[in-house]
Parts: sequence; structure tokens; C-alpha cells
Amino acid sequence: MSKRRYSTVNCKRVDWRALAGAMARQRAVFAVDVAKVKFVAALQVESGKTLLRVSWMHPFETAELLAGLEVLTAAGTLEAIMESSGVYGDALRWQLQQRGIALYRVEAKRVHDSAEVYDGVPSLHDAKATELIAKLHWEGCSARWDSLPDGRRDQLAQLRRLRQAKARAQAERNRLEALLARHWPEVAHLLGLGSASLLRLLATYGGPAPLALLARQGRPLLRDVGGRLLTEEKIDAVLASARTTLGLPCTAGESAQLRWQAEQVIAAQREQRQAERQLVHAVAPADGLAPMQALLGKVTTAVLLATQGDPKHYPSAASYCKSIGLNLKEHSSGQHQGRLSIAKRGPSLARFYLYFAALRLRQRDPVIKRWYELKTARPGAVKQKQVIALMRKLAKAFWHQANGHDFDVNRLVNLKAVAGA
Repeated sequence: MSKRRYSTVNCKRVDWRALAGAMARQRAVFAVDVAKVKFVAALQVESGKTLLRVSWMHPFETAELLAGLEVLTAAGTLEAIMESSGVYGDALRWQLQQRGIALYRVEAKRVHDSAEVYDGVPSLHDAKATELIAKLHWEGCSARWDSLPDGRRDQLAQLRRLRQAKARAQAERNRLEALLARHWPEVAHLLGLGSASLLRLLATYGGPAPLALLARQGRPLLRDVGGRLLTEEKIDAVLASARTTLGLPCTAGESAQLRWQAEQVIAAQREQRQAERQLVHAVAPADGLAPMQALLGKVTTAVLLATQGDPKHYPSAASYCKSIGLNLKEHSSGQHQGRLSIAKRGPSLARFYLYFAALRLRQRDPVIKRWYELKTARPGAVKQKQVIALMRKLAKAFWHQANGHDFDVNRLVNLKAVAGA
């Protein structure tokens, strides 16, 4: 094999008019491997012959490349194909669409997995990737990549803000957990790290020692914040742990750090709630989804609509479930029977909110609660698997209701079949 098989030429050195003549009104694809700066693309005709492998520095040389592509579009049918990875190709994608060039996308995982199938070599680099992208397109493994309407782009912007706010809140809680493990390890088991009672307590006192001295003031604070959800027994346990903790006593600076970190968690959680409210405001579900919205909650419904788009755009309930990454996969060979697990190839944010919606329903809905109890009472049952099964049922029900089917929780779970199994 020639070592120059995947050699490229800079876009400034390409004779675009001669290249247009070589196309001879054939159908051709311009397959782009996206990078931060150095882009590589291959121009390939339907016969599989590569006419050009070109590189350019984006955005500095992109205008010259686009001018060359305009020459090619006059010579034949030109289609552009790109990987759907990251945002570095979005500017080029918009420029191609503005010039009327049909644009397609292929999943990056498919390109990666086809590397060795293509030429027997497992290596993958930019120039080789362009030919893989073109080959996958010719084989029908690509999909049309149209511009999103402004409303949909606004939803995705709100979704990105929610994802960042959620990540920040989790990071701040992790930092607080580390500090409590050092200075007050018992309280994290008595009150959750995201508990408003714990955060207000830490933001006020900063550590167990001041609370132990001011227990009379700490008790009404916990009652006020925790309300009816925080029992007197739990308050007594928190105050007792402040007196008897095994943690390292705080210095003045460490106590101040605990107060500051608790305030950071409070601010981050407030920002996440605000992002959730704005997403709910930006995503208006159809009237037919009202029962599912009441079942799952406004935020979960908004997240599903924002991440996955309209469920009506999916051909089946199974395809909608797969888009969230809840389809099942296994690895079996010979006598080895692999364990079933979910693919997790969809947006993690959708699975996160759907997971907690399933947990809420397990506690609040009497039909689903009974179904869960019957499923987990079986010998060898794994509770987590039943929660995942409920998530899959909810995702499919969401698709069915969006497509005009009436929702009935008794059709979501079949208690008679589970009880008689």
C-alpha cells in the first residue's frame, strides 16, 4: 500500500475548474472530517473514485474553499456529508446550507467502527475518515441534516443552560461532601447533601462545634426549614451528631469555608431550578400530552421534548425509546449468555429526569407502586432493573400519547399478568 494513499492538498492549490470538468455532471459527495482548525475533506463521485482530498485552515481559508465548491455545484450534483460531532463544524454547515448544497450527516460511532472494515487497518486519521464518511453515505447510512427552526434552537439553548447548571450543582455538592467527610461525616447520612435543612444549617453555623454550643437556636432553624418533612427524632439526631462527631474540629478558616461552600450549593441549586423553569416556559407541550405531563411532571416533560424533539417524528415507540438510550443490548457468544443492559447512547439528561420521575411514581402512584412491589418480590429480582423497566414503559407511553392514544396507567403496567406470573 502506498504511503501517499491518504495525502491531501491545500485548498489554495486546487484547480477547481479542472476538477469541475472531471466531475462531468456526475453525482458527487464532499465528505468533511471536522476539527477545531485543520479540516480535511474528500471529493468522491458515485463510482467510488476520489477526485480530491483537500485540507484547509478554518476559519481562515474557509471562504476560499466555499468559492471552489460553488464552482463544483455548477458542474454537477454536489452533496456534503459531515460527522455529527461537536459544534466546530456548525459554521461550515450553515455556509453550505446557505449555498443550497444538500447536507447529510453520519454518526461518528459508525465512522469509528468501520475503520478496520474499510482497508483492514484499525488506524483512523482525518484523511481516512473522509473516505469512510463518503462510503457510509453511498451505502445509505447517512441522514439529511436540515437547519433547525429558531424556536427549536431556543429550546436547545435553554437545555444547554440547564445541563451546565445541573453539572455545577453536582460539582458543588461533591465539594461539600468532601468537607463534611472530614469535619462532620455523620450529618451527610442524616440529611441529604442537597437538603435545604443541611445547607441552611451549614451556611449559618459553618460546622458542628458552633451548632453544639447554640443547639437551642439550631433546633428552631431546622424546624423552620425542614417543616413537617423533618421529624423531631431526626432533628435530635442531627444535634446529637454535632456534639459527638468523629470529624476533625474546624479551624476558623475551615468553618468559614464550610459556610461559603454551603452558600455555593444553595446558589447552584437555585440556578438549576431557574433553568428548569425557563425550559418549561420555552417548551410548550401539545394539549394531548397533558396526562403524561401530569404523570411525569412539567420539567421532565419539557426535558424530553427539548432533547428528543416531537415524538411524532419517530416511526415507533421502540425507536423513540432507542433515541433516549433505553434500548437493550447484550454481548453473547457460544455458551456465554451476556447480561442485558441499556445502551445509554441517547442524551443522559433525558434519562436522568426520567429516572427520578420513575422513582416518584414508584412512591406516589398506587398502581405503579403495586406493580413495583410484585416485580421486586420475585426471587432474584433486582430493584434497579425494575426502575429501568418503568423508565422504558414511560418513554413508550410518551410516544403513544403524542400520537393520539389515550393514556391509562392500567395499560402501562399489567398487574394481573405480574401477579399471576
